[in-house]
Amino acid sequence: MTTQTTQAPTATAAPGGAAMGAGSPDAVVSPVVTGDGSTGRSRTVHRWRRARWTLFVLGVLALVVAVLAVQRPVTSTIPYAPDNAQPDGARAVAQVLGRQGVEVRHVTHVADAVAEAGPGTTLVVTPTSMLLPEQVDALAGVDADLVLLGADDLLLRAATDDAVGRVPGVPVPAGAVEPSCDLPLATRAGTMRLAPGLAAEPGATDVTLCWPADGSAALAQVRSSGADGGRTVTAVDDPSFVTNGVVLDDGDAALALGLLGTRDTLVWLVPDPLDTSTTGEGGAPSAGAGILPPWAGVVGLWALLVVLVAAVWRARRLGPLVAEPLPVVVRAAETTRGRGRLYRRARSRGHAAAGLRAATAESVARRLGVPRSADATALTEAVARATGRSAHDLADLLYGPPPHDDDALTELARRLDTLESEVHRS
Repeated sequence: MTTQTTQAPTATAAPGGAAMGAGSPDAVVSPVVTGDGSTGRSRTVHRWRRARWTLFVLGVLALVVAVLAVQRPVTSTIPYAPDNAQPDGARAVAQVLGRQGVEVRHVTHVADAVAEAGPGTTLVVTPTSMLLPEQVDALAGVDADLVLLGADDLLLRAATDDAVGRVPGVPVPAGAVEPSCDLPLATRAGTMRLAPGLAAEPGATDVTLCWPADGSAALAQVRSSGADGGRTVTAVDDPSFVTNGVVLDDGDAALALGLLGTRDTLVWLVPDPLDTSTTGEGGAPSAGAGILPPWAGVVGLWALLVVLVAAVWRARRLGPLVAEPLPVVVRAAETTRGRGRLYRRARSRGHAAAGLRAATAESVARRLGVPRSADATALTEAVARATGRSAHDLADLLYGPPPHDDDALTELARRLDTLESEVHRS
C-alpha cells in the first residue's frame, strides 16, 4: 500500500496584511509599508505638496526671465550711449563714424576706458557727476586725446590742469552763434545753438574758446606739447549735439564727426553709476578693480529688492483689535481675591497698599469733584473740609509709608474704608 502525500499550496502574509496564494495567478500585491506606516506613494505626495509652491515660484521666475531675455531690445536706453537709438542716444553718430573707418569701442567702466585709451586714440567721456576722485585722476592722466561732454568742474579742471573752468548760470543764446575761433572743426560746423558755460582761467595759455556768449564759451580746447606730439583736451559744455534728436540741426553733425573722428580708434565711455574701478600706478588695475563681475551690481540690487518684497510679504501686520468672547466668565470678586492672594504670597504689602490708597483717592476725588490733575495737597485739603479731619492725618493715610506687616495692611484697609464712607456721607 502506497501512501501519497499531497502538499497544499502555502500562503504568505504580505506586509500590508493581504494573503497571497503561491499558486494563484490573480494574487494582489499590496504596497510596501515602512516602519512609520507610510508608503512610497504617500511620501511622494507629501513631498510634492510641500515643495509645489516653491517649484511654482521658481517656474514663474524662470518664465519671466526667459520672456525678458527674448524681448530684450538690441539697443540700450542709456543717454549718450552709442548703441541707443532713442532721441537722447548717440547711435547715429557712432554708426556714421564706423562707416568712415573709426573703430568705436563702447565701455562703461573707468578701468576699461583707461586701458583702451592709449596714444593715437580718442577718449570721449559722456556727462556724469558720480565719478570718484581716483577715477577723475585716472581719466585726466590718459595719453589719448580727451573729449569731455558736459563734464563737471572737478573732471574739467583735472583734465586741463586748471586752465578751463565752468561758469554756471549762463543763459542760452536766443539764436545761432558764430564759432569766432580758428579751429577747423568749428569753422566747418559754422553757426550753432550751443549752451555756453566754459571760461579760461586768468593766465592760462594754449586755450581756444569757441561760440562765445556772455563772457563764456560753449567749447574749449587745450593743447599740450610733449615728446610724442602731446594731446588735445576738448570740452563741450552742451553735450546735446551728439544725440540722435538734434544731430541734424545746424552744424551739430559736422562738429560731432570732426571732434570724434580724428583718430582711428574712439573709446566711448558711458560711466556706470555703480562702477568704482580705476587704475593704479603703471596702468595696473587697482585693488578694487576686477574683483566682482560686471553684473554683480545689478544682481545685488535685484537681491535687495527680493529681500524687501519678502520682508513686506512675510512681516507681521498689526491690524485693529478684535473683540473675542471669553471662554469663561471670571467674576470681579474672584479676580480681586486672586490678586490679593498673589500679593500675599509675594509679600508685596507696599504694592497692595498703593493699590488701596489709589482706589480710595480716586473715589473720594470723584465724590468731591476734585479734578484728576489736582495734586496731593489739594485732595487732602478737600477731604479735610468734607470730613473735618486733620490734613496732616489724611496725608499720612493716603500718601504715607507702606505697612510693615499684614496687620498694618489690614488696619490701613479698614481706615481707608472708613474714610471713604465718611466722604460719601458728607
